[in-house]
Amino acid sequence: MATVLVTRRLPAGALDPLAAHIVRTWDDDSPHSHPELVQAVADVDGIVCVLSDRIDAEVIAAAPRLRVIGNVAVGLDNIDTDAARGAGVQVINTPGALDETTADLAFALILTASRRCADAERDLRAGNWRGWGLLDYLGRDVYGATLGLVGYGQIARAVARRAGGFDMTVLHWSHRDTGEPGFVKSLDDLLVRSDIVSLHVPLTDSTRHLIGARELALLRPDSVLVNTARGAIVDEAALADALERGQIFAAGIDVYSDEPRVSAALLRAPFAVLLPHIGSATLATRRRIALMATSGVAAALAGA
Repeated sequence: MATVLVTRRLPAGALDPLAAHIVRTWDDDSPHSHPELVQAVADVDGIVCVLSDRIDAEVIAAAPRLRVIGNVAVGLDNIDTDAARGAGVQVINTPGALDETTADLAFALILTASRRCADAERDLRAGNWRGWGLLDYLGRDVYGATLGLVGYGQIARAVARRAGGFDMTVLHWSHRDTGEPGFVKSLDDLLVRSDIVSLHVPLTDSTRHLIGARELALLRPDSVLVNTARGAIVDEAALADALERGQIFAAGIDVYSDEPRVSAALLRAPFAVLLPHIGSATLATRRRIALMATSGVAAALAGA
């Protein structure tokens, strides 16, 4: 019988695959500090963690019995995979489990930011709406616009399918030529040609601050930027400055460089729709990714 540390509360039924093992959880559902995590793994065989848990070389070294890490997420940027590989620890994630759900959220941000829905609702709730006005809350059209996808994995392709219903022209850029219609060889060219840009690349050394001041300057004043990928892909200070100066029209952001902290500049920036990392937040999807992680951990501990 193995011992598995589960770092956060999971949806009902998600722990069922681990029924044959000792499951250790914390008493509350708040994120725990890195030192607490290091201390907690000394005698565990498996870890089920979430993307806000930093499973680095120090954590892995502190767990001499560790055999498997199950990440309740698609990405692996919170885990030192090199250190895990060196220690013979299997790393499991949940590819494909949240593609459609995250694409829904990306398109919701496209619509909300483009039509300035958040500002309009905020004024209504605050009692500042004085009645219909011809020049009030003027957004930009989504129907018929050109959508530029940065990255062309499964989530980006799901967004592209949704764009078809809005008769959008869809362009995409990735590090490798996809050979598919709409591929643009240069990221700069995609930014110049797009009305709305949606980010869908993983966070790596090459994509950190992929969208900075220079790239934002290539966008038109009526452009909209959406990020549901990873926060550090965008230089948040540069984005806040671009919004303040009216260099771009609006932004829809669900991910941040230093979660759960959000930069004060971005919080102050006009026409920024800011969500608390809810891309996969549906009951069905969160349960599915939790079950994938726990099932993978159970299989690894069983020697499958």
